[in-house]
Amino acid sequence: MDDHAPAALAAPAIADPDERPTWPALRRGLLRRCPNCGEGHLFDGYLKVTDSCASCGEVLKHHRADDGPAYLTILLVGHLLAFVMHFVWVTFRPEPLVFATVLTVFAVGLSLWLLPRFKGAIVGYQWAHRMHGFGGRD
Repeated sequence: MDDHAPAALAAPAIADPDERPTWPALRRGLLRRCPNCGEGHLFDGYLKVTDSCASCGEVLKHHRADDGPAYLTILLVGHLLAFVMHFVWVTFRPEPLVFATVLTVFAVGLSLWLLPRFKGAIVGYQWAHRMHGFGGRD
């Protein structure tokens, strides 16, 4: 290397000892668990995030999931529903009322199942990246 190179370029950066890996936090959030320990419950109810983890004490009230989980849910359910509608209509030609009823139940059920999981993943992502007060350097 060049003798005039800055020290930061000459030596590899030392990893932050407080690093929070993203993928484990996302996985724990999808499982509706604390992004820090993976043991405590992330939600106090269906979608209300607990103020702090009962297992490790990590403060979780800083999350700002806002409309992200709903957007992701609509995006995924809409794409799946379009494929299912096309496949079922072309293959079986069901009665319109039966078709609408079954697809409505499928869409609502899948949306209700996905919404807390996406919210948990977003909270886990925010925690891993120290966003919105999750241990930020402020």
